[in-house]
Amino acid sequence: MAKQQDKPKKSGGRQFIYPKKPQGSLYQKRKWLSYVLLLLLFSSPFIKLNGEQLVLLNFLERKFVFFGLIFTPQDFYLFALAMLIFILFIVCFTVVLGRLWCGWACPQTIFMEMVFRRIEYWIEGDANQQKKLDAQEWNAEKVFKKGFKHFLFLAISFLIANVFLAYIIGSDALYKIITEPISQHTVGFISIWIFTFIFYGVFSYVREVVCTVICPYGRLQGVLLDNRSLIVAYDETRGEPRGHLQKHQDQSLKGDCIDCGLCVQVCPTGIDIRKGTQLECVNCTACIDACDEVMLKINKPKKLIGFYNHDFIKNRNPFKVGAKAYGYAVILVLVIIIFSSLIYKREDVQTTVLRASGTLYQKRPDGSIANLYNAELINKTNKDIKFVFKSADELDRIEFIQADTILPKEGSAHLTFFLIKQPKNIEAFKTKVGFEVETRGKVISNAKTTFFSQP
Repeated sequence: MAKQQDKPKKSGGRQFIYPKKPQGSLYQKRKWLSYVLLLLLFSSPFIKLNGEQLVLLNFLERKFVFFGLIFTPQDFYLFALAMLIFILFIVCFTVVLGRLWCGWACPQTIFMEMVFRRIEYWIEGDANQQKKLDAQEWNAEKVFKKGFKHFLFLAISFLIANVFLAYIIGSDALYKIITEPISQHTVGFISIWIFTFIFYGVFSYVREVVCTVICPYGRLQGVLLDNRSLIVAYDETRGEPRGHLQKHQDQSLKGDCIDCGLCVQVCPTGIDIRKGTQLECVNCTACIDACDEVMLKINKPKKLIGFYNHDFIKNRNPFKVGAKAYGYAVILVLVIIIFSSLIYKREDVQTTVLRASGTLYQKRPDGSIANLYNAELINKTNKDIKFVFKSADELDRIEFIQADTILPKEGSAHLTFFLIKQPKNIEAFKTKVGFEVETRGKVISNAKTTFFSQP
């Protein structure tokens, strides 16, 4: 049996993992995908679309922006549906492709393996050199390397904290914090440094514990995965019984695994993939590249470790998408259709008209009937709107008590008015009436309510 990665023993302390620097075709693909995702992550808060940043998650002011579309608290149901779509996508993705999200697209893994770990390899060297440096006494070399590494870790954490804050408060607000005196933005300045130390602690100390202990997603694998799910797995049928290569020995009696232990040495979470599916596995595919390299050297077929499902490993059944995956996919498509239809019907201005409490109707000296209403108009755009509020029925008349004609951007306007109808146009005690909000001759919002009268 190959030994687990060497870990320096500390009495009652954290035992760090020293993964060997990975290399191979899958690692190169994962690296370039990570660069694209990092570019999107760092650029999204600073790209403007329709006057708004591409993505904004301002929980403080309850304002959310996705690709230039503003969502207000009144659109919470849309935000909830969007989150449901995201969760269903992850579930459906996991049922088919296992925990591939964790190894290839999760920000924690991308930052840890493609940024901070690469800096560590650059400054301290590969796994053995890192262990040797940690074990030696403090000297000028160790002070320089450790100090330089942690300085870069802190600087990158500071950058990440700024970008993170740009997603929360907006890039414009972040720019003010950076350029204006600190005394005017004390809370923002303190927040940046709090997030900086949080990210620094995660990537310099907590590390893989986020994936193996803190994140609940890994523990959901036991529920989501089935025998047809593709996962990074060891083909034990082909690999066992394992044993070291030896001269003058019949290798046909052994499996293809030569027990070199490289698959364990490159694992960023320190597991042995040959022991089967484990919640600590993030499907980073580093073990696949390491094993393929060994198989090429000993003239054996590649993919002793690869993307397999349990049905293939045990029974050699070809990969097929299971019924559970199709079920999740159908639900996902239905929710996307509902969400898309609600987005299509969504109005830039939301109008609510309610009857004034404690009133029924008024009969005026000229014989007309009047009802008193309160209306609220909410602007979901980032532009002021000059509007006209009127009845949908041209035979009706509106008499305003409180009126606005300008709807401020991302703001609201309140109206109080009487709707007046002539008795000849009234046929029942309760009549449905409608209102329209116009701007530049175009109706941008509608509202309906009830009109009370004596027919």
